[in-house]
Amino acid sequence: MRRIRITVAYDGTEFHGWQVQPGLSTIQGWLEKAIAEIEGAPVHVHGSGRTDAGVHALGQVAAFTLENPIPVDNLRKAINRLLPKAIRVLDTTEVTSEFHPRFNSKQKTYEYRIWRAEICPPMRRLYVYHYPYPLDVGLMEQLAPLFEGEHDFSAFAAADEKDALGASKVRKIYLSKLWHDKHEVVFHVCGSGFLKHMVRMMVGALVEAGKGNLSREELLARLAPGFEGKAGPAMPASGLTLLSVEY
Repeated sequence: MRRIRITVAYDGTEFHGWQVQPGLSTIQGWLEKAIAEIEGAPVHVHGSGRTDAGVHALGQVAAFTLENPIPVDNLRKAINRLLPKAIRVLDTTEVTSEFHPRFNSKQKTYEYRIWRAEICPPMRRLYVYHYPYPLDVGLMEQLAPLFEGEHDFSAFAAADEKDALGASKVRKIYLSKLWHDKHEVVFHVCGSGFLKHMVRMMVGALVEAGKGNLSREELLARLAPGFEGKAGPAMPASGLTLLSVEY
């Protein structure tokens, strides 16, 4: 048996997220369907994590096991021929049987983009959150680094079926930076791992601060253990892209 690691890019607009769901079009579902056709048997594809419906990726990492001896470059071409054009396998590499894209990952980097001009270009609308209203972007830039370090992100997580397991919601953020680029506000965050809707809620808290609804002290309180309630609204999925996964 061979263990294959792949890097996948996708436009998440028309998909119901990464994870297989009965009767719905998902990234994992399409990959498993394509690879199973090549293998001639069912194949399970493990991802580095689950992206939500509408979220995009430039560097998602996944892995699977198969017996087919096809060379990795030909395997990449064969998979892409069977996938929708909105999903592309960028590279394929043979790895050791122990490799797991989720458990072996060391950090992930996400990007969120907000379009600030009155009119959002049609070609950008699926990849940004359009917000043409007043925002104190300078304050948002100052507050973004407060996420760096190790914090309890319970207030920045949506309900998840895994909550019943009582797993820790402490995560370590290595970089949290926001800046203004012409008509866009860009937020980059790199961390050890992320909870469901975590990045979108981090951006939501910064937007609330930019609106004047959230102070520095109030943001810090949301990062403290025991905070009751949620930090802020989860911003729309369209503005979020998984940039890379590091090992």
